[in-house]
This record gives sequence, C-alpha cells and structure tokens, in this order.
Amino acid sequence: MNTIPYYIVDVFGEKRYAGNQLAVFRNTADLPQELLQTIAKEIHFAETTFIESDERVNGGYNVRIFTPDTEVPFAGHPTLGTAYIIQREIERGLEQDTGGTITLNLGVGQIPVTAAGQHELWMKQKPPQFGRTVDPAVIAEILGIDAGELEPDFPVQEVSTGLASIIVPLRSLEAVHACRINHAAFEAFLAKAFRANILVFCKETVQADHDLHVRVFCEDSGFPEDAATGSANGNLAGYLLKYNYLGSSELQYRVEQGYKIGRPSLIQVKASLKDSSYDINVGGQVHPVARGEWLID
Repeated sequence: MNTIPYYIVDVFGEKRYAGNQLAVFRNTADLPQELLQTIAKEIHFAETTFIESDERVNGGYNVRIFTPDTEVPFAGHPTLGTAYIIQREIERGLEQDTGGTITLNLGVGQIPVTAAGQHELWMKQKPPQFGRTVDPAVIAEILGIDAGELEPDFPVQEVSTGLASIIVPLRSLEAVHACRINHAAFEAFLAKAFRANILVFCKETVQADHDLHVRVFCEDSGFPEDAATGSANGNLAGYLLKYNYLGSSELQYRVEQGYKIGRPSLIQVKASLKDSSYDINVGGQVHPVARGEWLID
C-alpha cells in the first residue's frame, strides 16, 4: 500500500494548540480531485492543503486548498502553514535560492510568503477589490444584534483580496461578543449571489497590547466561526485604508481572533495605500503539531 507524508500545524497561534488548525499533504499531483476532497472531509479541519510536488513550477509550488466541502482559490492560514512546511521539509530552512521567499501557486495566482523568524511568516495579498455595500439592517438581522450596534459612519461592504468578506464595523467588544448567526437569514443572504464570510470587528480588545478584535463567520455550517482568518484580515486592511478608519494610510497593527471559540489567535498586519495602490501583508506564527503517513490504495 502506498503512502504520502502529511503534517498538522497550528497557524496564527502564539503557541501550539492555539490559532487555526491545518493539515498539509505532500506529493499529491497524481491523486484525483475526488480523493483530495475525501481526504479533506476526513481530516475535517476548516482547510487542508495539498502540495503537488517538491519541485517548483514557474518559481513556485503548486498548492491546492480544500475545505471539507469544496476547493477554494485562496485562504490565509493555509497559505502560511503550507509555506512553513515547504520551508522546513522541502527547502530545509530556505537554503535554496529563493531570496528568503517561498512562492505558492494558488487558484488566485502566485502568493509570496516570507519567513521572518523561526516560526513567523508573512504573505503579500492581492490588491483588494471592493464590492457592494449591504444594508446595516440586513446584516444586523443575520448577526442577531440591533442595527444600532453598527458604526454609523462607516459602511458594511464586500471586500476581496482573493476570498470575499463582508466587513462589518461594530461599536464595542460587547457587540462583537453578542453576535449569534441567524442561519436562515444568512443562507437567504448568500442565495442573493453573495458568496462571502462575515467579518465583524471593533477597536476594543481583550488583550491590552492588541489593536482590533475580530470574529469571522463562515458560510460553511460545519465551521460557523473561524479561529483565525488571514484572507479576511487582509480584506479588513483594505477596508481600513479605503475609509481611513484608523486615520492613516500606513498601518501596522495586531488583531486578536478566535477567543470566543477557545482558539486564541494573533494576526499581524502591515498595510499601506499610496496613489491608489494598496500594499497588504498579513503575518503570524506557525507551530508544528504532528506528522505522519497517509495510506493511499
């Protein structure tokens, strides 16, 4: 019986058993898509990634990302976690001529990831695309809160750097914690051509040295809330810059996420807007948890 190597890592946690879980498989180019989907369903993390080969293609590694239900073109914590495995297991600590950067060939195109220490990695996200705005009353119904809890001076808007989010600014940490998804309203909302998660945020934080508190609610009913979402926080960075939410066109801040579901996470962001050009970088720590061999018939 054949086997392929796999690894489990925790991404965006400051230690093991925090942050967002990820399984990473190697040498999967010859496996059919149906089997990749079956493996992702068996693992049943929010995402599982598959590195097709240990060889680079056009300067990067071909990687596919699957939720338990479908393939997605981009996601943040899978990008960082997969780059960590490539760094540690394939490139042996970036000793090849990568210039300190690992490039992943994803559905959205090439995403560069840079190592900034033993466990810290950063990814450069695609420029944000700004979609439709949403009626605050509609989003409040989905979140199960009063519309008065939303920031009145900023819109609710769809933003995407590869995977879309509806960005919702709230007045307080209490309001963020009070959110309880109305699944019927959420499903009706998604049926109107919105395919996005919902990110709620506020300036009030649990930890004094953090800058924003975030929760992300997913359309996948098996994972109603995400522990740490790199893609969505990249979307949030674009939103903060577009609307000058933090009063600057050059941002560096720390986001806490996952506290409500017992997976505390820390996401770091560096972003800027100059002459209508966005530069968005999302970083965090990756910690190894397990490794093994997966049986392939």
